[in-house]
Amino acid sequence: MTGLLGPAQIRALAAKLGVRPTKKLGQNFVHDPNTVRRIVAAAGLTEDDVVLEVGPGLGSLTLGLLETAARVHAVELDPVLAAALPETVAVQAPEAKDRLTVLAGDALKTTVADFTPAPTALVANLPYNVAVPVVLHLLATLPSLRHGLVMVQLEVADRLTAGPGSKVYGIPSVKLAWYADSRMAGKVPPAVFWPVPNVDSGLVAFTLRDAPPAAVPREDVFAVVDAAFAQRRKTLRAALAGWAGGSAVAERILRAAGVDPQARGESLTVMEFAAIAAARRTAVSEPPEAESDGRVAR
Repeated sequence: MTGLLGPAQIRALAAKLGVRPTKKLGQNFVHDPNTVRRIVAAAGLTEDDVVLEVGPGLGSLTLGLLETAARVHAVELDPVLAAALPETVAVQAPEAKDRLTVLAGDALKTTVADFTPAPTALVANLPYNVAVPVVLHLLATLPSLRHGLVMVQLEVADRLTAGPGSKVYGIPSVKLAWYADSRMAGKVPPAVFWPVPNVDSGLVAFTLRDAPPAAVPREDVFAVVDAAFAQRRKTLRAALAGWAGGSAVAERILRAAGVDPQARGESLTVMEFAAIAAARRTAVSEPPEAESDGRVAR
């Protein structure tokens, strides 16, 4: 049975390594075994899963993942922590040491070639400052992923899982929805971390599915999303004017996609954004209408 790390062990290990958690790397280490077990259970892992963990830190969650998963690939930016993780696992869970692979480097620069066997699940306590970019990069890069669970700042968790019409629905919400169905899987209090953060954390669970059947690449759809939310208080007719080449052109594209030009991005589903991107390619090419009334579109 794997020996999970408690508060005293976490601090002792950090002291041994000369590690002082830094805000720059977003280092807040989980030191509560019950929270680790809760995360692993919420991830719904099977004995066949190959888990990708980003930011394993001192190894508290890594040890919990190795209790269930077939293998764990751990990507750690801090070279001291990356070098120490195999030894920690060898001491705490010697029977699992051969099922751990550690990659010292930046998760945002990883590619599919970095992992053999290919990961099927992403489970991680992600640094708050890079959580969204890391999740979206890995989903775009690793087609083998099927499901996952990430712990992020609660505010970020709310944004990732928000639906159309929500005040916090935005770019992260839509882009995650392109890849997966997501849901909030619980809250995590600050007290289970060292050092203690000044915010609550949230667990985001997601299950991959086929991308929307759009006739355009993901990059084209994401360009529409970025444009729509860059000026989220404006109507889509106005917000997409720069992207489309004029507000009149934007209106024609929106109508061709079956979207109200007076709507705002926060009301659209990922399918509607995909339809807009597709309509841009097929919209009738006509000169933009003159806008001579001097009014500012809102």
